[in-house]
Amino acid sequence: MKGALSLGNLWNTIKEGLTTISNFLWTYPLAIILILGGIFLTFRIKFFQFRFFGHVLHQTIGQIFKKTKKKGTITPFQAFTSALASTAGATNIVGVPVAISLGGPGALFWMWLVALIGMATKYSEILLGMKYREKNENGIWVGGPQYYIKKALGWKWVSTAFAFFLMIELIPSTMVQSNSIATQTEGAFGWPVEVTGAVMCLAIALVVFGGIKRIARVTDKMVPGMVLIYLSVCLYIIFANIDQIPNVFSLIFTHAFTPISATGGFAGAAVTQGLRWGIARGLYSNEAGLGTASIAHAAAKTDHPSRQAMWGIFSVFIDTIVICTISGLTVLVTGAWREVGGSDASNMINVAIGTEFGDAFGSSFITVFLLFFVITTIGILVFYGEKQAEYLFSLRAAKIMRIVYIVSVFVGALGGLQFIWQFLDLLLAFVLLANIIPLLFLHKDIAALTDDYVNRVYKKRTKEQNVQLFDEKEDAS
Repeated sequence: MKGALSLGNLWNTIKEGLTTISNFLWTYPLAIILILGGIFLTFRIKFFQFRFFGHVLHQTIGQIFKKTKKKGTITPFQAFTSALASTAGATNIVGVPVAISLGGPGALFWMWLVALIGMATKYSEILLGMKYREKNENGIWVGGPQYYIKKALGWKWVSTAFAFFLMIELIPSTMVQSNSIATQTEGAFGWPVEVTGAVMCLAIALVVFGGIKRIARVTDKMVPGMVLIYLSVCLYIIFANIDQIPNVFSLIFTHAFTPISATGGFAGAAVTQGLRWGIARGLYSNEAGLGTASIAHAAAKTDHPSRQAMWGIFSVFIDTIVICTISGLTVLVTGAWREVGGSDASNMINVAIGTEFGDAFGSSFITVFLLFFVITTIGILVFYGEKQAEYLFSLRAAKIMRIVYIVSVFVGALGGLQFIWQFLDLLLAFVLLANIIPLLFLHKDIAALTDDYVNRVYKKRTKEQNVQLFDEKEDAS
């Protein structure tokens, strides 16, 4: 009895220690490294994400329906939707209201700021992922931080650490995802968590056992549609409360720099809280700095690394500037942020939607959407984990890890092995550090590839367009 009690006390002490370390890392060192790193990379690419944003839109969203014969396994758009699948979802829908609950409306301002900086980071990750990718024994293009760290810097132990920590981190990550949606469906529809867990396992298995090509075919159909429907519902609510927009933007910009007092269910927040939660949510929502997006994009068909890397800029824009902003504005214009707070903050978006469509619809709508989002999210997370096992061991090991991840989805839905969840943030911190530091050391590669694209591809294309336009005018005259 005493032995069990001692072990329990020891575990509680370990958990408290892990929580303290994780909170410290994510509140100060990691946020500083990511922000300063993003600023540094922004200067190294000469503010590419701002100077060429129109060109980025043309080369990404403007090329969706164009076929390409460039080398790669999946289309650029499929690579984008696959990477977006791992970021769009619970973080945008539930995470943003939680950030507002803890940091006030000013958290949105800091979320925007970190997104503008994160565009350079994500662009750089995908750029290097494309340059240093290679074909595996099945003829599939593979890449990511583990490859560019090893091939460009020769830091084999760092590349191994990145792959290992990410492979392990994805086990509790899938558990947390499946548990959150199983709990939500049980509350909304009364479904037993076992049923939700089994349904998710079956759906995810059908997707991931087809490899990146099947994952890409699923995400390029589901993700855009889900995002558009969610945005449409939220925009309807925002326009229904359009008179609140001036006041909402005043709250956002004012309380980014001044504290806000308690009101209704909102407990109040200091400037530092808005800064901390805005930055954290911005980083969580777009994953800029983790390097994971480059794993999906490495399989894309392209003729220049920079051309594919532009999807990283567009991804951060859609994920944080568009989806997170719309979620934030929805809870702010309806006043739901004042009504719901504390431990119930995750239900804030349900309440906001319920103001226009009724509480039952709000709860059911968000639950169904989170279910579909979680399935696509876990599907691409399993792919990320497989690629780490393949890099570390073999293709056979990748198939074994695929089964481990699918089983973890069911275990997580039941709420099992929760002690593993305590390591999630800490493992994520190790993954981030193993990627962002090498990324900064490779700034010369990043700058050279970007300059090459601007000078050799962009300017040549612009010159040809100008000549064509001149010829058309001459013909017309």
